[in-house]
This record gives sequence, structure tokens and C-alpha cells, in this order.
Amino acid sequence: MTAAVADFLSPEKRSERMSRIRSKDTSPELALRRALHALGLRFRVHYRRLPGTPDIVLPRFQTAVFVHGCFWHRHAGCKVASIPKSRTAFWQEKFERNVQRDHRNIAALEKLGWNVIVAWECELGSRRHVEEAARRVASEIGRRRGA
Repeated sequence: MTAAVADFLSPEKRSERMSRIRSKDTSPELALRRALHALGLRFRVHYRRLPGTPDIVLPRFQTAVFVHGCFWHRHAGCKVASIPKSRTAFWQEKFERNVQRDHRNIAALEKLGWNVIVAWECELGSRRHVEEAARRVASEIGRRRGA
């Protein structure tokens, strides 16, 4: 059993802070969408008809893109993917469930014949990196089209 750690924020302030953590339309996701659009690619966002509700879907090319936050989706080797010091057992279980869900969703999409690309938050930190990620998506589409 872990010892309770006093929160330095009031419940109202903690709630306000937590409510600002976005699950969709994050800055990295918006940046990648702008870069893909600049390359002339058209897509759908948060496509609920597919397993895992991919962040960006290019239906014409059967390609789904997930923009994963390094902390929540456990980007291997990334310094942002650290485990909080309090309630470590809770967080480890939570992160493990997230990773398992990600693997299930990717496998389900691939089984349906979809190409799945994961772009990591840390890889989208600068305009140059965002443009590289967009070119990688375009390259995958071109490779898939030629297959």
C-alpha cells in the first residue's frame, strides 16, 4: 500500500488543470494535420468507424495515423515517458492497459487491411520534424499505392 501524498492544489484547481489535458486536437496532431494538408493530402479526423478511432484517416489510401503522446502511450526510450513517483503501481497498470489497447487497435486495423502509422509527440516538436513526419506519411501512401 502506498502512502497518500498531499496534493498542493485544491480539488477545484486540480480539476481545472486536468480538464485542460486534451485527448484530441492536441498541438502535435494539429501541426501534423496542417503539414499533411499542405502536401495536398485530404483526410478525416477522429474516425469512429475504425478500431481505436484514429486521429487522422486517409480513407482513399486505407491509411490510419495515430498521434500518440509519449507519456500516455509509453514511447520507448523517450524521456517524457517516465513513471510518476507517487502511486507507481496504479500508473504502471494504467500505462500497460494503454499500450495493450494500442496494440489491439493497430492489430485490428491491420487485419482489416489498413496501413497504420504512429507519430510520436516528441517527433513533432519542431516544424522541420512535423514536415518530416508528413513526408513519411506521404511516402507510406506512395509505397502502398505502388504495391
